[in-house]
Amino acid sequence: MAIRVDDVDRQILAELTADGRLSMRSLAERVHVSRANAYARVDRLREAGVIRGFRADVDPGALGLGTTAYVTLNLTQHHWRTLRARLQALPGVVHIGLVGGEFDVILLVRTRDNEELRRLVFEQIQNIEGVLTTRTLLVFEEPEPLSGDE
Repeated sequence: MAIRVDDVDRQILAELTADGRLSMRSLAERVHVSRANAYARVDRLREAGVIRGFRADVDPGALGLGTTAYVTLNLTQHHWRTLRARLQALPGVVHIGLVGGEFDVILLVRTRDNEELRRLVFEQIQNIEGVLTTRTLLVFEEPEPLSGDE
């Protein structure tokens, strides 16, 4: 169930999305509310599940993950629940989306290089029971994430 958010809540979410390390004092100053009000609003947004957590924005290239790709999958529908757990356990899988359209699942994967990507797709993903086909879309360049993106 969605909760009501007002303009101050939206400002708080925008500020925390831009910098999740903001102190409550700085946050309160930026949105022009008291610290107590900022604390209360952030707590309410967290308890309601609007704020799911705070993360570091990590540069994959700095970790040696120089290859990024989207891998689409077609699968037998009754395998989705068991496939999801297996896909989540694979090294390099960053995001999984069950989608509608010409394919069933889209994965965002990050690997050291194309060879590691090849092994992930051909030796691991394609060998999972229920995966019918895969298609790999290599990402050549990634701009800075938009506000709120991972």
